[in-house]
Amino acid sequence: RSSAACEVMKRQVLVVGAVGLVSHFLYYLTAAGVGTIGIVEDDVVSLSNLQRQILFTSDEIGKPKITQAEQRLKALNPDVNFQLFNERLNSENALQIINQFDVIVDATDNFPTRYLINDACVLLNKPFVFGAIHRFEGQVAVLNVNGSATYRDIFPSPPPPEMAPNCAEAGVLGVMAGLIGSYQTLETIKLLTGLGDLLVNRLMLIDA
Repeated sequence: RSSAACEVMKRQVLVVGAVGLVSHFLYYLTAAGVGTIGIVEDDVVSLSNLQRQILFTSDEIGKPKITQAEQRLKALNPDVNFQLFNERLNSENALQIINQFDVIVDATDNFPTRYLINDACVLLNKPFVFGAIHRFEGQVAVLNVNGSATYRDIFPSPPPPEMAPNCAEAGVLGVMAGLIGSYQTLETIKLLTGLGDLLVNRLMLIDA
């Protein structure tokens, strides 16, 4: 094995939310052979998810996303260890959960959780791979790497709710989840291996 592949096998990545962005992310990260993947998610599969959350099928509607994701990903690569947190990330558990992992990936669709992830990563000095989608648009950045910009540096405060509805309220082009999730995967693998130039102190914007 190459030294980069061996390094990936030793590392631990936490994904907060098993939603549209990380359906693609989790497939690629599992195939890459990351040693441990943690998933924080307490939702169940719904019909409206399926146009962007390709990790799930119509037969799984009503079932917990977190267990269905583990089953499918284990079939892809049984050597990966999965840590499941069937709960919502909150101020009481965030530090304890995030501290166990090397890289934290945001796959949420709400601002309170995103700011919570950022603040916990700053306190624990953990890199944070941010991704977001809204209708035909997407954003990606790598935050809090060796003193680089954090989410609050880019967005000091959340916008009014009417300016930034979530996917359920505003809708989203499903393929945008694949595009942004793939960029998040790329940046995460670069972080894990030390290869390439990261999206640090930069915000990638995609307008489809």
